Amino acid sequence: MGLIDSHTHLDSFHRKGLLEPTLVRAKAADVEALITIGTAPDDWDRYRQLAAAHPGVIHYTAGLHPCAVDDDWEEQLEALPAFWETLTPRPVALGECGLDRFHLPKDDAAAAARIFAAQQAAFAAQLELARQLGCPVVVHSRGAFAECVEMIDGSGVDWTQVVFHCFAEGPAEMTTLRERGGVGSFTGILTYKNADGVREAAQVQGLDPLMLETDAPYLTPVPHRGKPNEPAFVRHTADFAAELFGVAYAELAAVTAANTRRFFGL
Repeated sequence: MGLIDSHTHLDSFHRKGLLEPTLVRAKAADVEALITIGTAPDDWDRYRQLAAAHPGVIHYTAGLHPCAVDDDWEEQLEALPAFWETLTPRPVALGECGLDRFHLPKDDAAAAARIFAAQQAAFAAQLELARQLGCPVVVHSRGAFAECVEMIDGSGVDWTQVVFHCFAEGPAEMTTLRERGGVGSFTGILTYKNADGVREAAQVQGLDPLMLETDAPYLTPVPHRGKPNEPAFVRHTADFAAELFGVAYAELAAVTAANTRRFFGL
């Protein structure tokens, strides 16, 4: 069983005409499938079409990223239920959605508060939709872990269907997730020299629920750090994780792929 890149963004590869060679390189690196993550209405249908064109290889999600929340977010979210109700193939999760303090204005407190309030409202609306659909939720949390947990706690969403993607917090935050039944997925950050806390968090979670991702084209793992990321590079994170957990690569690949298939219903 090969690897699954549980969180990637294929839009840039597709727009540049680089999707097919990217998929070829991924297959050569033992990546058998990937999930491309929706962030705004302009990529939802594009990803649906890519999933239809590459059945069993490309899966997709649909959701509104917190940094994509603007004044017409409510109107944008009105189009989201159709992807589960009338369109095919269906998304495998709702997201990515959540909260992001990192990109808020640094020199305008009033604007930052207004934007964050809009993020919270959009996240709440998407959590309610996920609760109604009973589908997995891909959470983006940057500088807002406690707020995300509080909102999910109050939403009625099943925590066992929640993944905090690109988990970059520490062991205490991972313990908070695991106590509730949620999970974190790990990017190339796991391989970075200064990421001891992330590695500790991965070990607190353990191998059994582990999922791996690239978040490509971002967060390229060692040894390609500093270059654009791509799905094939999840193999480097997998090799590192196998060593971290003291297992053979084949076992690491089989466990993480099975976890991803189970979580997303692939």
